[in-house]
Amino acid sequence: ELTRKIKICNDFGAGGVSVAIGEIAPSLVINLDAVPKKYDGLDGTELAISESQERMAVCVDPKEIDFFIREADKENLECVHVADVTDSGRLIMHWRGKEIVNLSRAFLDTNGVQQSAKVHVAGDSSPSPLRGIPAPSSLPEHLSSLNTASQKGLGEMFDGSVGANTVLWPFGGSRQLTPPDAMVAKLPLLEGETDAATFMAWGFDPYLSEQSPFHGAAYAVTESVCKAVAAGARLSDVRLTLQEYFPRLGNDPKRWGLPFAALLGAFRAQHELRLAAIGGKDSMSGSFNELDVPPTLVSFALAPGLASLALSPEFKKTDSTVSLLTTPILPNGLPDFEALKQIAETLHELNKAGKILSLHHIGAAGIPAALAKCCFGNRIGFIGSADAPSASLTGPAYFSFLIEHASSDSIPNATIIGQTKAEPTLSLNGETHDLTDLQTAWQSTLEPVYPTKPETLVTPSPIINSSSASLRDFRASAVKNSISKPKVLIPTFPGTNSEYDSARAFQRVGAETHIEVFRNLSAKHIDESIYALAEQIKTSQILFIPGGFSAGDEPDGSAKFIATILRNPRVSDAIAELLENRDGLVLGICNGFQALIKTGLATHGKVIATDTNSATLVHNDISRHISQYVQTRIINNSSPWLANQEIGTIHTVPVSHGEGKFHAPEEVIAQLAANGQIATQYCDPEGNPTMLHPFNPNGSLHAIEGITSPCGRVFGKMAHSERYSHDVAKNIPGTKIQPIFAAGVGYFG
Repeated sequence: ELTRKIKICNDFGAGGVSVAIGEIAPSLVINLDAVPKKYDGLDGTELAISESQERMAVCVDPKEIDFFIREADKENLECVHVADVTDSGRLIMHWRGKEIVNLSRAFLDTNGVQQSAKVHVAGDSSPSPLRGIPAPSSLPEHLSSLNTASQKGLGEMFDGSVGANTVLWPFGGSRQLTPPDAMVAKLPLLEGETDAATFMAWGFDPYLSEQSPFHGAAYAVTESVCKAVAAGARLSDVRLTLQEYFPRLGNDPKRWGLPFAALLGAFRAQHELRLAAIGGKDSMSGSFNELDVPPTLVSFALAPGLASLALSPEFKKTDSTVSLLTTPILPNGLPDFEALKQIAETLHELNKAGKILSLHHIGAAGIPAALAKCCFGNRIGFIGSADAPSASLTGPAYFSFLIEHASSDSIPNATIIGQTKAEPTLSLNGETHDLTDLQTAWQSTLEPVYPTKPETLVTPSPIINSSSASLRDFRASAVKNSISKPKVLIPTFPGTNSEYDSARAFQRVGAETHIEVFRNLSAKHIDESIYALAEQIKTSQILFIPGGFSAGDEPDGSAKFIATILRNPRVSDAIAELLENRDGLVLGICNGFQALIKTGLATHGKVIATDTNSATLVHNDISRHISQYVQTRIINNSSPWLANQEIGTIHTVPVSHGEGKFHAPEEVIAQLAANGQIATQYCDPEGNPTMLHPFNPNGSLHAIEGITSPCGRVFGKMAHSERYSHDVAKNIPGTKIQPIFAAGVGYFG
């Protein structure tokens, strides 16, 4: 209802008010005094041009202003009337009662002044030979070079699982090491499931672009398309967006020739592939004093497709055949585009037929480095065929594909280069490398900057295991509280980001869900929200506190804001009544678990005053946010949330947190174990609870991932069980459905 009332929407990026609002209509009057300020003391010019990335400008019919402001307020958003569309043909801005801008739109539409420049492009600038990344002397050295090295430590700092739509995890395989060629994510839905997904890949080689801007841009476009194809997209569905960045041009015709040649190269590739660019950003000036960036045109290839067809590069099986499919390079240095289109169509048809196990676009890194990365994810080795063509140790293999397939299948026009094997080595061209040595070289370069493991490794120590208790009491309560469609209350606090994922998880198993937005823009908002939250708890059977970053993760402890709200007498009384009188349930995940711990709900089953001797969650041992998949093991099912699971069951679930280390005095942990409250633990690939990184990613004591209250009806855990949907993280093996939501709903049935 609200979205359809928006006529135009613009973001406050570069240019601030002057662009975000100024582009909305030909004639405008803008009241700068009405624009909310993050900082006092800004003058009219600063208000007009300051960036403010978290803001949006929306244009609505004047009669809808009050409605729009009310609806925004319900979502805890500030919404202010700051400008009016007129018919004067002018852009006018007022500040402190004065008119400080009054410009003709006709003048603005000319960009102020027309310019012309002379362009000089060198004649035959075809690089010979085509050379991208500088060639080192050995494969380990090549893997450790900055352009090839692993970026896992950087990638894990970003939340990869939020939204429950990430089809290809950023680092695939059981060891979560092999990066996919493209981003693949399902279209977000509030309800139901879909196979529709978006594919996005990028291409750019700064070394090649420095040699020849024309070829660099043509290769950027083609590489981005090849990566999207390798991930499962169909070439003809691809569209492009380009990011340009060049040295300051001045009046030098040769400098003007750099972007001119690059744009010709990009257009040539687009024309040959019959693909359109539908967007782009022209940053242009990339100079500082005497320093210039190389001629830069980065291509992004985007395509709609199916999540079920998404492919990843890590080798899947031992004793598979690995084939090489290569696009010819013509004498002019450009790929044979007609051959590439046929290759792309062949790969798509083979994929639809289920003939491809893994697929990887090689590019500038070359065949040996590409094979190594394919081996790392599942620690599957490779041995080259005796009659395979010789592969340069570090030479590029532009627009070439590595294909893993069953030995019984043949790939048209491809050359078999070897087989996968169980032994963790890579053998090619008469050289054999241990995968551990190659992985160490690949990961060592950026480890000091973006670490993948804590500085101090934990020494393995005995870990408490907990035994199961009887479920008789819980099942008796369930019969007493039989409800066909229990209501789940999901409060959304500032910083919460998993409310939609959580609602869908409960809806899938038959629950009714209600998302209650907690508003804190003023004292009045807080009072109203506390009252509304307490009233909603009274009419719900389940209270679920979802994950996120409460108030941006407050200093010295996440979820303090949520815990403060839960301690409010009105809210805490409603929770006590839910648990003690109506045998209701409470669940908290990640940020929600932090809140349950800080209030004592997870440890004691009621809101209490905690102290320094209480259980808590502290910063990860690795001293940063971590986003990865973990394995967790059910060690106690004496809770309604775990009643449908066997002890020893292992699930593969994503974590995403900066403060997830369970910490408590040993005597407190011993008491939790004695009570049967330790429910789930982080475990290694063999299913053993462990303190070792990365299996226990935050260093939780005794590998504790989740605990229940003494009564079993409150369950808190760190891993995001709600972030599941079909084909999510399909390049990570394991059982990803953790049926705690079905158990919670079934408790009332």
